[in-house]
Amino acid sequence: MKGLRHVSLKVLPEKRGEWAVLRVEGELDLMTAPSVRQHVHDAVADGRRNLVLDLAGVQFCDSSGVGVLIAARRLMRSCAGRLRLILPAQGAEDGSHVNRVLAALGVRRLFDCYPDLESAADDAAEPLSA
Repeated sequence: MKGLRHVSLKVLPEKRGEWAVLRVEGELDLMTAPSVRQHVHDAVADGRRNLVLDLAGVQFCDSSGVGVLIAARRLMRSCAGRLRLILPAQGAEDGSHVNRVLAALGVRRLFDCYPDLESAADDAAEPLSA
């Protein structure tokens, strides 16, 4: 069909110590956000209370994607859990797409963001400044 684009998103679950990691790659939008939401809910249902969403591979994020991130934050807080986001290392300086979207909407400060998985899974590491 002409005019329709292929929806592309991968969510790759893994574990890093006490942290459940969801590596999200592709476009986080109205069509793909429910998949990310389901993966977050599945992690919590499996008893995981420490969750890292690796967003370094996200090329596009709209308000639906932001809504999923805010809902994930709310869910993790409601079960006394922790949520950390991974944005590319350059995110603090010139901003990844997700970083720019979160900042533009005024919600970037709600999240603990880290440049890579090693720092996100390290309880001694400090998050990137908003």
